[in-house]
Amino acid sequence: MWSIMKITYREMISKRIFTITILMSFAFLLLFGVATWYASKEMGDMLGNSGDALLQQGFFSTQLLGMGLYFGSFITALLAILSSVGSIASEVESHQIDTWLARSLPRSKYLLGKFGGLASMLVLYAILMFLGLLGINQFIGGGVLAVQVSIGQILTALGFFVLMPIILVCVSLLLSSITTTVTGGIILIILYGISFIGGFIEQIGTMINQNSLINIGIISSLLFPTDSLFRKTTIALFDTADDPISFASQGFFGSTSAPSDAMLIYTLIYGAAALWLAVRLFSKRDV
Repeated sequence: MWSIMKITYREMISKRIFTITILMSFAFLLLFGVATWYASKEMGDMLGNSGDALLQQGFFSTQLLGMGLYFGSFITALLAILSSVGSIASEVESHQIDTWLARSLPRSKYLLGKFGGLASMLVLYAILMFLGLLGINQFIGGGVLAVQVSIGQILTALGFFVLMPIILVCVSLLLSSITTTVTGGIILIILYGISFIGGFIEQIGTMINQNSLINIGIISSLLFPTDSLFRKTTIALFDTADDPISFASQGFFGSTSAPSDAMLIYTLIYGAAALWLAVRLFSKRDV
């Protein structure tokens, strides 16, 4: 299984999409850093001229970091989808997998090796993305836009942030085991979009007290629970659980209703079930 993981590392790094994503990630972090620096400079001038700017400072700092985390999670998810959805299907289509199966390697070990390689690489990428965004906020934002966070808040939020690509890899391997690369990619991107749109609908429904909108958001989270992980990330980092003004302070990327612990358990079971099904279905697939 370790040999499959090492080959997965090499395959992932050699893919053009990986190189492009890394370059775009640096460009994104650079843009976020420039925006934070200019915003910090302008906010510093406001603090010198207005006594009410302190409240605006707190709102704007969390909004800016929340926006960065949202697009950071989007880039991470995109890399997870594009790098893993064809990990099985493309090798079946090109018959490259025949070389490994001819060695009497159990299919379960082959798939779990793919999972280990993809998940560990994406977890490392997610950690670097999260710490890069937080570091920009803390050091470039300085004392003006730096969000006050503790080590415990950072570690908890980071745990939720890195869990998202792991769940995506589990579902990607399931789809890659039963369908083609293009079909699996389309399905996964649509599910990811449904999850985040449903999450926004749920937040709006909670804000205006519309149960129908809240139920739509809950159903979308049950269908694909990635949005609940992003909400958990921001709530843990900004410590806004059960805070009625959290949506105002974090803007459109904030949360008026925190996902429950039961939702987190469901998400873990969801990912484990997807990986288990991937192993079972791939073991029975005729290649």
